[in-house]
Amino acid sequence: MILVTGATGTIGRHLVRALAESGTRFRALVRNAAKGRELGCECVVGDFDDPASMAAALRGVDRLLLNSGGALPVAGQQPMVRQQTTAIDLARAAGVAHVVKVSAWRPGPGAKLSVRAHWEIEEHLKASGLGWSMLQPTGYMQNFFTGEGGFAHGGAVAGPYGTGRVAYIDAYDVAACAAVLLTGASRGSATYALTGPEALTHGEIAGKLGVPFRDLPAQAAAAELRARGLPDWFVEDLLELYAELASGGMAEVTTVVRELVGREPRTFDEFLAMGVG
Repeated sequence: MILVTGATGTIGRHLVRALAESGTRFRALVRNAAKGRELGCECVVGDFDDPASMAAALRGVDRLLLNSGGALPVAGQQPMVRQQTTAIDLARAAGVAHVVKVSAWRPGPGAKLSVRAHWEIEEHLKASGLGWSMLQPTGYMQNFFTGEGGFAHGGAVAGPYGTGRVAYIDAYDVAACAAVLLTGASRGSATYALTGPEALTHGEIAGKLGVPFRDLPAQAAAAELRARGLPDWFVEDLLELYAELASGGMAEVTTVVRELVGREPRTFDEFLAMGVG
């Protein structure tokens, strides 16, 4: 039995569909029962902040997709660390054999707050005694249409991106990799750096989206973000992210999706043609 957390999210919806189509036995963890019913699969209501509900959801589970969105930090700490490390401990107690964690692009102890949180969770999972797979995707193509990251806000791709190239990935392909690792033969414990098939500049992406590209100075971008009401911690995280993107820190193209799934990941054009799911 597989438990899918984050089941109604960007990756989870694709994974639920893939598992259902393959006839795999799984259940989805949801916080809202009505949204769970919309998934059309076995669901259990639970919350990372309610350990008892997580323990109940994990009964009879042997494989876990660990994925949850970031929450506002408290006293300099990212709640995701507490939430996911608790889930790992509960998974071990429940007899789960393998955890597939959705992480971030090559996290480390010196990374910005949101990415460093993933590194802390990865370290806890590695020390847990459970089998593990770390999925480390670059930025998602979906981010150009959702969230407050400023990728395509106000009818333009705007930010201090320069000419740095990024190998963005479709969340659909991240879900496909998770499905293979959750359902296939054991591959042991390993880390998978996931990218799309091409590295594009943000100017090129803006052209594909049919919107202007505004390459802003970092401080101008920070002022715009703060004017939109984003908290200082998030603005600082974004400035670090922008700097990494502009320097080419996510320009590498890996072959991991093809090796796991047996096909090439979607290009940005294919992603747009599929209706931005």
